[in-house]
Amino acid sequence: MPFSGTGYSPIMRRTRTPTTPTDDDLALFRSEVGEVRPVRHELTDARRPAPPPLATKRREDDAAVMRELAESTLDEMEMSEPLVYLRDGYAPKVLRKLGRGQYSVAAELDLHHMTADVAADAIAQFLNESKRSGRLCVKIIHGKGLRSKTGGPVLKRLTDKLLRQRGDVIAYRSARVMEGGTGAVVVLLKG
Repeated sequence: MPFSGTGYSPIMRRTRTPTTPTDDDLALFRSEVGEVRPVRHELTDARRPAPPPLATKRREDDAAVMRELAESTLDEMEMSEPLVYLRDGYAPKVLRKLGRGQYSVAAELDLHHMTADVAADAIAQFLNESKRSGRLCVKIIHGKGLRSKTGGPVLKRLTDKLLRQRGDVIAYRSARVMEGGTGAVVVLLKG
């Protein structure tokens, strides 16, 4: 029965309850379908096999590293030799622990923009004060010497020389990359 003015006529659907097929229905079905071949196993998988997994995160990480390398300048890259020193009589494990960051750095000194003379005095005062205060693991930031003239990294060489001369230095090595890399040195002092 149409609604007035809308032109719409609802369709009434009747739902049927499923019935069990009769013998005549089954005979008719079999005659129409023809001969069938029985399935030999119970489970059949009609799905296509899944594609091999893609290491998308690894690809993204590799691409990011390549972008960073392409964008970096020589100034940003680790180009210089690391500093490593262990005083005679101490076990190599001390140096390994120092390199792994297992000693907590208690203080740091930044030598940037200092002349060699000023830096030498600053290093001596810093180490003396650190030892007096019980701060036995310290970091000295000497820079990588990228703006040094043809003589190479002046403050780095000076720091290496001064630390080797001090009797209270047990060991030192260039910092881990995230702590300054070859532009800083972590020093372990005698207590």
